[in-house]
Amino acid sequence: MSGVLRAVASSTAPRRLVTSSKRDLSALITPLEEFPGVPKTTPQQTSSSTARITTLLNGLTVISENSNKTTTLSLTFPHAGSSSEQPHEGGSALINKYLSFNSGSGLSTSTILRNLEDGGVNAPFSNVGRFCASVGLTASRDEALRMLPLLATTSSFETWDVRDAKANAKLEVKEAMESVQNVLTESIFAAGYGAQTPAGKTIFSSVQPSTPSIQSFRNRTYILNGAVLAATGVTDHEDFVKGVEEGFSESLVGEDLSGNDSPSLEFTGGEERLNVPGSGYAHMALGFNVSTSNSPLAEIIAICIDINNSSSSHSPSGFTCPVGIGGKGGNLIGAYSGVPVADAPSAIDTICSILTAAPSADVIERAKTLAKAKAVFQLEESSRSLAEGMTSYVLASGEGGVDSFSVSDLRLAYDEITVKDVKDAFEGMVAGGSPPALAVVGNLTSVPYLGSIVSRFG
Repeated sequence: MSGVLRAVASSTAPRRLVTSSKRDLSALITPLEEFPGVPKTTPQQTSSSTARITTLLNGLTVISENSNKTTTLSLTFPHAGSSSEQPHEGGSALINKYLSFNSGSGLSTSTILRNLEDGGVNAPFSNVGRFCASVGLTASRDEALRMLPLLATTSSFETWDVRDAKANAKLEVKEAMESVQNVLTESIFAAGYGAQTPAGKTIFSSVQPSTPSIQSFRNRTYILNGAVLAATGVTDHEDFVKGVEEGFSESLVGEDLSGNDSPSLEFTGGEERLNVPGSGYAHMALGFNVSTSNSPLAEIIAICIDINNSSSSHSPSGFTCPVGIGGKGGNLIGAYSGVPVADAPSAIDTICSILTAAPSADVIERAKTLAKAKAVFQLEESSRSLAEGMTSYVLASGEGGVDSFSVSDLRLAYDEITVKDVKDAFEGMVAGGSPPALAVVGNLTSVPYLGSIVSRFG
């Protein structure tokens, strides 16, 4: 899962400048060819990307698109994030991230890595967040199916693999806790949902679980039932699905966990403060839960917050993070600012003013354009970005799902959102029944407490 500040970064000025420059450049291109018969300098794609979706009997959803030149395979396990850990399994999600591509299904770690190398695999990856985990790789089209079974091997939990995974997880926890961005992200979730709840507890547990707990977590959550396999550059969807059925024939299917994704995602609001006395800065995030799984709507609201801050000397940035699997628990939306400690009171005042001022119709229309462009550009950024985007689309589609996906569908999802939709969601966000969540990291000397600003909302 991307953290709050990684979500912030994707909505700040540099991203908008990229969007703007692309639009300005296209405006300079005349639709008429100056020299007939000469190849076009800006040729159009011969065909647009189209994705098809199939759900297998074992509960695995397969989505593939047909135009990319390379194949990225991304297998997402919706219940393998830290929110799915049992009390005795705290830290298991992060450790299991490092057990992917290790010994399993009768293959040693060295054999798996040799197969990846021989197949020309480019940077296999394994990620984990609060609400899901994923494992994947990028390969040439002709090697992809041969590599497929390596994504869902049944781990044998060899002693040396578990030892190394624990060491790597420990190092990641240490590095994460030295990052203001990560600490603030963990703090805003703890403040909004409760530090001991599935949504609010930290991903970066300092206490490592036992090996049996690590095993029980993986065997329960790294399963095909409910998982999503996204693939790019697949020319024949039906043949690919048959290959998936064969390649995953020995992988763990598991029990349906879909009923486990709603408890304890209630937003209660609250405050988390971490004092760093020697710091000259205060980093503050103030957020609310918007009870919608509509990711485009959440992105538009966050960009509205960004646009509304343009006249502020403190330049707070809007952020949005989905809560629950596919955003089923809504979206955590708000504003962030990092300022010299003396400026903290006025920065908090600016954030409150921005969040309580409903955006104008002009701002909303501009935000819609920017959000749509950002979403389309991300899909086109790389085959991995496209695979991740398709996965998000499937997870957010809900029960009944969909049977196809295209960039046109994505654009339409943004176009269908009205000014009223955004205004209603924005006003409902700050006038809901719960106080906001306030997270502060740094020098707290002059940072106001939540109790002193909560009356400005609701």
